[in-house]
Amino acid sequence: MALLFPRLARNFIKNGYYPTDSVTMSRVLKALQFSGRQCSILDPCCGEGSALAEVKDHLASISSSKVTAYGVEYDKDRAWHSKKLLDHSIHGDLRNCMIGARQFGLLFLNPPYGDAIADKAQLSNPKAGRLRLEKEFYRRTNGLLQFGGVMVLIIPYYTLDKEFSTWISRHFHDVKVFMAPEQQFQQCVIFGIRHKITDRWATTDEYLKTRTNLYAVGKGDIEADELPEHWIEQSFSGDGGDFYNVPEADQAGKFESVRLDGLQLADSLKSTAGLWKQYDQIFTHQKTWDHKRPLCDVSDWHLALMLAAGQVSGVVESNDGRTMVVRGDTYKDKQVTVTEDVGAKGKSQTVRTHTDIFIPAIRGLDMTPNSKTFGEVFTIK
Repeated sequence: MALLFPRLARNFIKNGYYPTDSVTMSRVLKALQFSGRQCSILDPCCGEGSALAEVKDHLASISSSKVTAYGVEYDKDRAWHSKKLLDHSIHGDLRNCMIGARQFGLLFLNPPYGDAIADKAQLSNPKAGRLRLEKEFYRRTNGLLQFGGVMVLIIPYYTLDKEFSTWISRHFHDVKVFMAPEQQFQQCVIFGIRHKITDRWATTDEYLKTRTNLYAVGKGDIEADELPEHWIEQSFSGDGGDFYNVPEADQAGKFESVRLDGLQLADSLKSTAGLWKQYDQIFTHQKTWDHKRPLCDVSDWHLALMLAAGQVSGVVESNDGRTMVVRGDTYKDKQVTVTEDVGAKGKSQTVRTHTDIFIPAIRGLDMTPNSKTFGEVFTIK
């Protein structure tokens, strides 16, 4: 039996779930602005959905615009609670979700905290940092932000190793890091604006300064300022002014799970007419058709078509009381015709002609009670 430290044991019980406290959340909202017509926001580990719902209400209230919230949550109870608060929420593993790249204006990321378990040792890259859940969620989700989109990242400050600091510095500009006002979990809050990666960016002073600053915060060499209660004026290089301005974004196109459980499938079908909306039209219209006697005798071809269409199938009751379950069918066979031709010089030639023929067949199962042939199958060709 393995022994766990108390803090690590509690982390396993909570599945790494540490929701954002109300004080930190209220201060984060003061840094965000939105003035567009509509936008889409994402929380890939949304928990009960309350944090992203607050972000949605804040952005919608200051702009009177449409804000669509998307969330993913692994825990079943929390996921179903988030479905009540968010526009779209998936209960499942983020790795089993198909989410289109570059389609969100804001990424709110408060990932699970803890060490990740690798399938194999990281022997191929000795310079790689410690494998953490925070880094794994960041790596999988930062590409979902559109260029110019805003990231809010809430993680324990000590996870900012050299590798993690380099990632953030490469992907984002105007990066600001603050310590959360509530320090129970030693969290820091990082803001950034997504941009397109270029070779030139890695040589700029902003990139080098950001990477150095984040790494120093992670090592504890310097302590970042506390997240301000009132958002102070910031010097940004973009057009966002003094705040992190969330850009416009249409509703997300691809946002689905490749593995749906029964409850989620049933919930999805409530808003539709079923998996096949034309099912009733296609499969039940025969009940309303009146079978009329043809004007001429049915040829073999006509009978074959009727049998193939299922028009000669079902329960048939004769006048003498016999009951048969009839099924019509048509199968294809080949008819071989052999002819011999004798040429002018007396040379004979054999010609074989293969012709496709369709043979109608009716099979009947005798279901007449007390019949001597009860249960026997009769075939008419």
